[in-house]
Amino acid sequence: MNDKVNFGDQLVSPEEKTRKVGQVFTSVARRYDLMNDLMSGGMHRLWKDRFVNRVKPRAGESILDMAGGTGDIAFRMASRGAIVTVADINPDMLSVGMERAEKRKLGGLSWSTQNAERLTFADRSFDAYTIAFGIRNVTDIPAALKEAHRVLKRGGRLFVLEFSTSEWPGFGFAYERYSDLVIPRIGKAVTGDEESYRYLVESIRRFPKPEAFAQMIQGSGFANAKAEPMLGGLVCIWSGWKL
Repeated sequence: MNDKVNFGDQLVSPEEKTRKVGQVFTSVARRYDLMNDLMSGGMHRLWKDRFVNRVKPRAGESILDMAGGTGDIAFRMASRGAIVTVADINPDMLSVGMERAEKRKLGGLSWSTQNAERLTFADRSFDAYTIAFGIRNVTDIPAALKEAHRVLKRGGRLFVLEFSTSEWPGFGFAYERYSDLVIPRIGKAVTGDEESYRYLVESIRRFPKPEAFAQMIQGSGFANAKAEPMLGGLVCIWSGWKL
């Protein structure tokens, strides 16, 4: 891969993007969950509840939660009896998740450092693959989607939760202003790292719109790919099935 890719609004090599994204999440890992509450006014908890309700995790089934980091999605699915492998490219995020799981005395969880573009799991290993607020940070998104397809069993399901662009008149513009002016300042005050949150804002702005990303999912081999927008598309749940 010799082409330049976007790291936020910067153009960098693919290798440099992977490294820079790693630095971002190492920097914010310890305050990641607090920042999610502050930036969304706690609404991320409702979005994640809705997401897991769409996944419908069942007792005993095997789920890969990619970019699972601090465990928010995995904890919800494990509480319903699913056997969840929490995978993340960043060991610092996983470390926070493991500490949180230990405090909660949760079972049914395993933890693995993984690159979404090159998973080490065997073909047809999982009943479901989830990724929440992580796909936009992947350097090669089509490669990650193809890997998701590879490791799913036949009949397995893919669910993605991610920010996109709100089509609500006025609201989309107001959110962009909030993102540009407020979120980096909150990041500086809480984590001491303004630039990491500036990147996260820029990465949201560059992520495909709901229907465009649904087409990417379909193009990676999944059937019945669809988008379920929330807040006019500011947040969206995508799904697809491996037939």
